[in-house]
Order: sequence, then structure tokens, then C-alpha cells
Amino acid sequence: MELPVPRPAADELLVRVRACGVCRTDLHVRDGDLPPHKTPVVPGHEVVGEVAAAGPGAKGPPAGTRVGIPWLRRTCGRCRYCLRGQENLCPSSEYTGWDADGGYAEYATVPAAYAYELPDGYADEELAPLLCAGIIGYRALRRAELPPGGRLGIYGFGGSAHLTAQVAIGRGAVVHVLTRSAAARALALELGASSARDAYDRPPEPLDAAILFAPVGDLVPVALEALDGGGTLSVAGIYLSDIPPLNYERHLFHERTLRSVTANTREDGREFLNAAAAHRLRVTVTPYPFERADAALDDLAADRVQGVAVLRTDQ
Repeated sequence: MELPVPRPAADELLVRVRACGVCRTDLHVRDGDLPPHKTPVVPGHEVVGEVAAAGPGAKGPPAGTRVGIPWLRRTCGRCRYCLRGQENLCPSSEYTGWDADGGYAEYATVPAAYAYELPDGYADEELAPLLCAGIIGYRALRRAELPPGGRLGIYGFGGSAHLTAQVAIGRGAVVHVLTRSAAARALALELGASSARDAYDRPPEPLDAAILFAPVGDLVPVALEALDGGGTLSVAGIYLSDIPPLNYERHLFHERTLRSVTANTREDGREFLNAAAAHRLRVTVTPYPFERADAALDDLAADRVQGVAVLRTDQ
């Protein structure tokens, strides 16, 4: 569609888009697993661009500054969740590419307080996946409560998982990757994983923690059964197919824990981007021109994308 250049609201920045990651959440919105809150809606919430203009009340970086537009777009700042540091649970929260137009376009807006200034040393297409895949993976890792030097299982190995694995390995973890894609298994070993097996295989040793990135509910009991006593499984996705019945003794006894991950806080984002600045991550991307956004989504659905698909503009 041809749309007018959006006008930033009083507290917003107008951003000229240079790159936008293609996230599995975009796929869920397109396919109706997550019905859009705005119709029609421009998808895309891993947006890298430069500030082009600002609303009259916006307090943010000056024009020309490279910034990132993330998934979390706005919260109320007043509810009990916001006040206790859990703004990701704010019932009035809004999201880029779901409640408001996102980055599959030449321009997008973002509330200035929710835009991220980005680390140096990365190309635009490398930064885009950090803004959702990286941040959500970082929160999932925190929710998994991996002990120092612990054994982490990662189920599914796409955009978020390949970044999270590097953070965990950099902190001294032993990482075991379990995914159906042979190419993803090869990439996992290149990045330093100790093993890489099929998603339904047992890891070579019991796990202290696990993260489920694949939106496949059937893998929940598989991952829980692979945990050692006291281990935690965190489910990183916004969408998950139905979980089959769990057996208490096999899957949950010995104080194993199942946790969900809901979006992220801005503090999660700042912590992760600071970590990415301090420790250079290898970001594996498959670039697409903006006009091939539909092909990128189709390739993601068919597991044909190595790392993260990223739309690039010529601007």
C-alpha cells in the first residue's frame, strides 16, 4: 500500500527506516495467530533508522541519530505493574507492528521514551535483530535462572536463540542446542554450543535450565523431562501451540519449574544492548529488499532463513 509519511505525536520521534528484522511474531500477526489490534497494520518491530523529526514535546536524540524501535511501544506508567518494575505486564501496554504501524515501511514513529540508542560497531542489519530477538532472548535467559557455569538447553535455534546462546556461552555456560534444522545445528556448533541434536532428542546431560524458542507446545514436556532437579524451563514466544498433558512425576517433580516470558521491560533492553556493546555478538542475517517482505515471511514460516531475515531499504 501507499501510505502518507506518519506525523509524530507530541511525545514521538519520526524515524527514517534503514532496516527492519522479520520476526516470528510478524508471521503470527500475518497468519492470524495473533489478530492485529489495528487493521490494517504495518508489521515490523525490529526497526533501525535515523531520527528524521520529533514531536513538539519529545525528549530524545537529535535528528540524524541512529535509533532502534522495539516491540514494546508504550505503557501507562501508573498501574501496579509499572510501579513495581514490571511494565511488561502493564494491561494498557501497546506494541509496534500490532497496536501501531511498524517498520515494514520507509518511515515509522516511536514514543521517544521507548526508542533505544544503539551500540557502535554493528551494521544496521546486524542491529535490527537485537531489538526483539536479542532482548526477548535475554529476558528468557534471566527467567530461566541459569546458575553460573550451568548447563543450558535451547530448543529451536532461530534469530533469538542464536543470540541468546552467545550471551550464555560468554558467561561460561555449557549450551546444548536441540532443533530440527540441520543448518541451525551446524550454526550452533560454530557459535560454540557443546552439542546440537534434533529437537526431540535427549541432551547429552541433564540441564540446569532450558529455553523453548520454537512455538511448539509438544516440546514442553520434552524439555521439562530433560531438566535436572530444580531446573527451570522458560518459554520465550508470544505464541505457543497447545501443550499436551503433563505427567507430574516425569515433568514437574523434583522442583522443576515452567515459566512464561511476556514481552520485556525497557531495562531488559538497555541491559542487553550494553552487553552487546561490551561483547561483540555474531549476528547471522539473511537480507531481503523491502519489496520482498512477503517472501521473507514465507521463508521464515518454512524454516528457510539462516539466522534472522532482515529487510533493507536503499535510504
